[in-house]
Amino acid sequence: MLYNPDFTAAGRADSWSCKPCLECVSELLFNNRLKLQRFATTVKMWVYEEMVNEKKLSEIINTEHENVKYLPGYKLPENVVAVPQLQEAAEDADLLVFVVPHQFIRKLCDEMVGCVSDKARGITLIKGIDEGPEGLKLISDIIREKMGIDVSVLMGANIANEVAAEKFCESTIGSKVLENGLLFKELLQTPNFRITVVDDADTVELCGALKNIVAVGAGFCDGLQCGDNTKAAVIRLGLMEMIAFAKLFSKDGSVSSATFLESCGVADLITTCYGGRNRRVAEAFARTGKSIEELEKEMLNGQKLQGPLTSAEVYHLLKQKGLVDKFPLFTAVYQICFEDKPVQDMITCLQSHPEHL
Repeated sequence: MLYNPDFTAAGRADSWSCKPCLECVSELLFNNRLKLQRFATTVKMWVYEEMVNEKKLSEIINTEHENVKYLPGYKLPENVVAVPQLQEAAEDADLLVFVVPHQFIRKLCDEMVGCVSDKARGITLIKGIDEGPEGLKLISDIIREKMGIDVSVLMGANIANEVAAEKFCESTIGSKVLENGLLFKELLQTPNFRITVVDDADTVELCGALKNIVAVGAGFCDGLQCGDNTKAAVIRLGLMEMIAFAKLFSKDGSVSSATFLESCGVADLITTCYGGRNRRVAEAFARTGKSIEELEKEMLNGQKLQGPLTSAEVYHLLKQKGLVDKFPLFTAVYQICFEDKPVQDMITCLQSHPEHL
């Protein structure tokens, strides 16, 4: 492993939960590096610049050591430095953490090409997939292809404010190069943030993306006041569709069922369906009839909700393969969000789900 590597955490200030998550992971990195002397002491955190109360967000973070807009009430270590210029933040970094809304990853990587050594290693916390002309592409694959570096993934039941408050949680690192996964575990694990490393990296990453679709469905049911039994059915059927989707789109056909029992799988799914913002906004959508865009502005400070966007990408991939009918829960979420189908269709899809036939 490299001695004294520089570390960069890259994230946007307008992300879905990426900004709070970015700062939490920056704090974990910093606190662990105090104990690991072979690592440099400064964590450079790229932030997309914006004005907050007529001050630059990066300046607020660097002077007050707090993100007063996206993670108020939680202090950051003084050696976590916000840098608004991406190339400056990434230059000469040996280890990079990617925490941005997935729709921005291509542009971000293009801007970093030439700034980062091909010997650098990355880890992505991005929950999403890319749907393009070649079909499904994982975010980690995009980073690998554009930057020529190895990339691990970290997913789990990790609500940002609870991580920041140092409440106990678990997470999963998926890594195709075990040494790199263990390196990031060493950097990130604390007594209250426990990590398991697995080699089924693609499944770990898909879990992080697909669970947001299920959480939207859970929120619809909450808005309809369906009760806990119905939500349990959403979680179970949603998990079945997650497993089926992973097996269908796995590049090498190797999907381990055990991965779904890790924190990245069923644990993250449960947490998101009960405590995540996808569930919360979807409930408001069902109760008020307001659009997702309106609710993002009202409830999320304009941050983007990833569940509906991921449902659209998944729907288009399934439509290309003629398999929409095999994934009724994913399809119902998409159609309610984007095709003005009634929220009640969520219940109809559960009643006629092929798992019951």
